[in-house]
Amino acid sequence: MARRRVVVTGLGIVSPVGNTVAEAWQNVVAGRSGIDRIARFDASAFPVQIAGEVRGFDIGQYLPLKDSCR
Repeated sequence: MARRRVVVTGLGIVSPVGNTVAEAWQNVVAGRSGIDRIARFDASAFPVQIAGEVRGFDIGQYLPLKDSCR
């Protein structure tokens, strides 16, 4: 098996507990959960109304709209 070199150039996160590494780490260490009642749409027709939604993240800051819909 050939050895491959890997270079880590940064760290990022988008998750229900935070949208930056610092925010997510702070919430995890504090024991905060990212699980809550679904707020993005009406989930009353579904058997489950809780989820880990990503909140406060605007993909438009990172990608053009055309690419964000892929």
